Amino acid sequence: MATLLTVLAGLLTAITLPLVLELLTVTSLFLFGPRRQRRAAGPVPRLTVVVPAHNEEGSIEDCVRSLLDSGRGMARVLVVAHNCGDATAQRAAHAGAELLVFNDIAARGKGHALRYGFKRALEGGAEAVLVVDADSIVSENLIPEVLRTLSEGAAAAQCRYEMHSGGDRARSRLAALAFRAFTYVRSAGRERMGLSAGISGNGFALTARLLEKVPYDALSVVEDLEYHIHMVMVGESVRFIENAVVSSYCASSSSGEASQQARWQGGRLWVARKWLLPLIGGIARGRLQLIEPVLDLAGLPMAFAVAALGAEFFIPLPWAHLYALVALGVLACHVIAAAWAGPDFAGTLLLLATAPFYILWKFRLMPKLLKASSTRATWVRTDRGSSISTPLRRDAA
Repeated sequence: MATLLTVLAGLLTAITLPLVLELLTVTSLFLFGPRRQRRAAGPVPRLTVVVPAHNEEGSIEDCVRSLLDSGRGMARVLVVAHNCGDATAQRAAHAGAELLVFNDIAARGKGHALRYGFKRALEGGAEAVLVVDADSIVSENLIPEVLRTLSEGAAAAQCRYEMHSGGDRARSRLAALAFRAFTYVRSAGRERMGLSAGISGNGFALTARLLEKVPYDALSVVEDLEYHIHMVMVGESVRFIENAVVSSYCASSSSGEASQQARWQGGRLWVARKWLLPLIGGIARGRLQLIEPVLDLAGLPMAFAVAALGAEFFIPLPWAHLYALVALGVLACHVIAAAWAGPDFAGTLLLLATAPFYILWKFRLMPKLLKASSTRATWVRTDRGSSISTPLRRDAA
């Protein structure tokens, strides 16, 4: 019996340790690490904002107008209306965007729209592209900050990406908190470590030079994560711009939330299966900067890690108790840092009392997650219902 308990505790430690090490590092640096110094600016590149859109007639006009207000003539705004069956194209043009209509039923998924938009943008003279999703708005300083970062020599940049709950449902608010932890605390921690901050799929910029070196052939359901791995494998990195914000909403319905979470987590699992061994091989050849991407990909989703550590805490072995207690403390600090970085810190801490129900809900998504990890990329529009009518903040955080 003792041997069985030891094996079980060792297994739970092994599957949770990558996430614990990752969060310990990035959270510590987010809270206490020095900010990276700005570099001397060089020439400002010609920038085109590429907005991939699939049936986004309800949000595209607000998105385009926020980009035009932020750019103030400093960037083109190019909407790629991809396999749309609504008035997305007409409304984008009415708001003042340049328009590309891309209808190809065989080219399904956001990655295809981006590759097509990048190609046309570069043919039109762009020296860099910025991706903003059609259901988003941006802070007024976003385009100037992107141009400033690229002029300092960055090959790629990721702006702070905030997902708002759009309501008072506890699960939606917890999802927004988890998203902030993932896209802000982790990215800022990596930036302060001098590592690549990662790409969050919305609000990221790439230079023409980088796209020539690393063509955008990422076409999975998590094309942003896939492309970032392509980048780090050839020694490129992403700068993080935390004072410029792109904002969107979480799904408004339970089914929409389930679909959104399954796509994200299932897509990460697909990428992990494909890329973990090549990344580990790079580490074996002396490329130690790949350790952090390996920890990121190998880490369990937070909810599953909390459940595993909770189970380990009840195994009657002193070392297992100690590890579980320390590891849960690391995860708690990570979540608290994300709550501190957002609005209503006290209210968010009280919200954590409902976290066990959120974890149970995530376990119920396991079949959808596993299915999403093996499906081809396709456009799945997130249903935000009436929440999109609530104005998003456009000031920088």
